[in-house]
Amino acid sequence: MTDRRDGSRNRPSTSRRVGRERSWGPIIAITAVVAVIVAFIAVVAVDLGSGAAGGPPDGVQEIDVGEAGRHTEGTVDYDHSPPAGGEHNPAWQNAGFYDESVQNETAVHTLEHGAVWITYTPDLPGDQVQQLRDLADSHECVLVSPYPGLDAPVVASAWGKQLRLDSADDPELNQFIQAYLRGPQTPEPGAACTGGVGTPA
Repeated sequence: MTDRRDGSRNRPSTSRRVGRERSWGPIIAITAVVAVIVAFIAVVAVDLGSGAAGGPPDGVQEIDVGEAGRHTEGTVDYDHSPPAGGEHNPAWQNAGFYDESVQNETAVHTLEHGAVWITYTPDLPGDQVQQLRDLADSHECVLVSPYPGLDAPVVASAWGKQLRLDSADDPELNQFIQAYLRGPQTPEPGAACTGGVGTPA
């Protein structure tokens, strides 16, 4: 005769095993929720960091350069030295590093195309000049040239924007480039910074 008590004893242990297996469900769900929250926080942090890195540095001078697209074959008497915009030559200066001065009027045209023009005093130390050369080589639309008579060792210019710096290794120089290289101030976005005049060194 079958002992029913033995069968009844087996049933609770099966129920307990099922209960144990089901207890993993809430743990997995909670882990998934925590992972989503952590991922969201990481994305927000990256976005905030990118926004901070892309902002302009303190001390940028806003310059009223008038309307874009005004061409002249003559010499322009600019209000600022170096100029940060205004009337300019129909030809633009090719971006890159120059070890001799370039014409204001062609450099201004390159600014109109979204370039950053970095000018430096001719007596800037050689290691800093090399840093500026490296910047020109690593960016498609950066123009670098010496500029006699500067009132600061290094001056960075974009269309209608200008920043004076004490040295080429000032981190605000890179910040200026990030903010204004083909930035929202560019009158002719998408225009070329090559195919103009001048041969970089």
